[in-house]
Formats: sequence, C-alpha cells, structure tokens
Amino acid sequence: MSLQDQFRQLPSVDELASSAGGGFSHELAVEEARLVLDLLRTEIRNHGTLMSDPATLLRAQLESLRQPSLQPVRNATGVILHTNLGRAPLPELPAQAWYSNLEYDLQTGKRGQRDTHTLGLLRKLLGAPAVLVNNGAAAVYLALHELAAGCEVIVSRGELIEIGDGFRIPDIMARSGASLVEVGATNKTRIEDYRRAITDRTRLLMRVHPSNFRMEGFTGRPSLEELTALGRETGVPVYEDLGSGCLLDLREYGVREPTIGQSLQAGVDLVSFSGDKLLGGPQAGILAGREDLVHRIRRNPMFRALRLDKLVIAAMEATLRHMVLREYDQIPVLRMLRISLDELKGRAEAIATHFEGADVIAGESLLGGGSTPQQALPTWLVSLPPEWDSKLRAQSPPLIGRMENGRLLLDPRTLCVGDPLLVRAL
Repeated sequence: MSLQDQFRQLPSVDELASSAGGGFSHELAVEEARLVLDLLRTEIRNHGTLMSDPATLLRAQLESLRQPSLQPVRNATGVILHTNLGRAPLPELPAQAWYSNLEYDLQTGKRGQRDTHTLGLLRKLLGAPAVLVNNGAAAVYLALHELAAGCEVIVSRGELIEIGDGFRIPDIMARSGASLVEVGATNKTRIEDYRRAITDRTRLLMRVHPSNFRMEGFTGRPSLEELTALGRETGVPVYEDLGSGCLLDLREYGVREPTIGQSLQAGVDLVSFSGDKLLGGPQAGILAGREDLVHRIRRNPMFRALRLDKLVIAAMEATLRHMVLREYDQIPVLRMLRISLDELKGRAEAIATHFEGADVIAGESLLGGGSTPQQALPTWLVSLPPEWDSKLRAQSPPLIGRMENGRLLLDPRTLCVGDPLLVRAL
C-alpha cells in the first residue's frame, strides 16, 4: 500500500476526537487529535506503515495531560539537601488553599503586612529584625543594591565564590550597581588588607562564607571579631553572607557549620542566609541585623519584586514556629540529622527485607545543597544490583537511590520506613 493510501485511511479529526471518551472536553479532544494525526503521518513516512492505533494514542495523550509533571519522590540517595529533589523536605503545613489573613490585621480590621507571620518568630530566634525574599541570591542582591549601589564593597579574593549554576558573587554585585574591591590573596587575607582598601566610597565590608567548598593548607583570613572591630572603627557596616542558614549548633551530630546567632553576636551588622538548607524550610533568602539597615532594605523598591508568596510564607512560618518551640523532630532536615546509627541500621534491615540478596553495609550520608562540603555523616545502606535503579525510578512514587561502584545504594536516613507511599514503592 502506498504512503498516500495509508494517509487516506487515517481517521478525520472529528472522527478521532469522538473516540476520546474519558470525560475530556470536545475542544481539547479536537486539539489533541490534530497533534496525534501529525504524529501518525510522521510515523508512516519514517516506517512506511502505520505502527500505532490512533484512538489508543489519542487516549494516552489526553491521559498524560492529567498527570502532574511535578510529583513526589522518595529520596534514598542519603543526600539530605538534594538540590535536584527540592532541597529541604518541608514540615507538615496548615491548609492554605482558600483565603487567609495574609495581609489583613484581624485585630484592627485593617490592612496588615505579610511579614507579620514570620518576622516575630525570626526576631525571637535571632534577637534581631529581619526581612525575607525569594532566595539567597536575591538577598545578596538586595543588600548590595540598597546599601552600596554606586559605591564600593570590599571582599577578600578567596571569597569570590560561585554559588551554583554559574551565579557568582562578582556578577551579582555588578548587577546590583556596587563596585567590587578585591583584597588579599586567594588563600590569605589580613585585616590590614581591608584597612588599606577603605576609602570615602566604601559602603560595606563583605564576608562570604564558603559553604560549598573548603580551602586547606596555607590559608587564613581575619576573624569576624577583627572585621567587625574595623567596621566600628571606620563606620563601615560589615555584611556576611552565610548561605547555609544554620540556626542550631549541630556539632554533636557531626555538622560543623557557623550559626547565624554567632555572627550577630560577633557584631556583624547584617547577615543573609537561605531558608531551604540547614534551616529546613522552603526556598527563601533571609536578611537580619541592624534595625536601620533592615528597614532600608525593606523600603527598597526591589523588595516587592523579590518578596515571598503566601504558600512560602505558610511553609516558613510553620518551620520557624517548630524551631521556636524546640520541636526539632517536626522539621525533616533536623530529624534526619539527629537519627542514631542504631535506628539507621534497623531501617536499612527493614528495607532490605523487600529485596532478595540485598546487603546492608556501612556508608555515609551527605548534607548537599551547597552546605558543609567534605562533611559526611555515618549511616547504614542497602546495597542492590544496578538493574534495580531503573525499576525503582519507575515505581509510583519513584524511589531514587544513588549509584556507587556499580551498585545501587539506598540510604534510610532520607527515608521514613513507616511512610505508606514508600512501602507501596518497595
């Protein structure tokens, strides 16, 4: 049969659309029928014959529209802050699908501010006022734009980091309108380097915590106390970008990361950090510190463009409230960090029962998400043959492990064994 004869045997758009069924609107069925017929014509040209059933293909196309692209997965990689899997898993949230008092003062009956729901909690945790924007890079941009646009910011050469996906501190600074003044060497910067660089155009002394890399060997930089003393002496504010947003001292759990409180206590005038890393909340950028600086940042016209929406505010309020109440196990990231090795081994053994020939071995978990490089946490892993990788990713919900040395490893630290969806996936 010739190609033209096969083309003529294809159903019409209306005929194909009428076969859709499934409660789809006629208009949508017609749109998709046209696309399906184009696919079938291409199929005939490429293969010389029709390979697919038109009605079956149309129904599959329509059903695919009902399936969300963004879907829950179960993270067995052992990377707690897995950027590709959404970073910090969120605590249970109050329903926010309907109306809320987002910008309404229930006491006065007048317009309120959306900051109200989070800033009181942050002040209680940090002892300082704060503002929130939509991510950490936005916080850095806004601070530089408000406090140093048209003037100079002094930064050590060893702190001109790339924060991910090609975004670099010098690039963000250039977009903010501030001029970068580099001091010191890549591996060593002294307090006198900062002192010599200060001019009447200097507006900030900036400190950037290298949260996604480590320098070792012949290295050094001034302490925060030295830098803040110089700031007070010269009248130039000290701004620190801490990135990972650690509010708790986590050293007893194997995580050595400076806390926001330590920076503020050392005299830093302004600090910025992320909400979806060690804080354990949603994606957000938080700026906290001196009242006058925070007030200026909040009045900057760009603040409105970078502010949080109601869903993120609900998630952030829930996270911060658990933090204030010391309900650390209600914040998934902090719960994962605090799991004992005995519990992890028991979880690994429970997961291994679902697989014939599985091995339970000692291994390591990682924080990930640009936090605490070269710091691993001991754990127990389930080791499986590599063919399980694609099988488990195809489950509903998908179960994501990590491949190492030709084996698929499942880390129970980032899983909840009692999770009914996890049981279904297994």
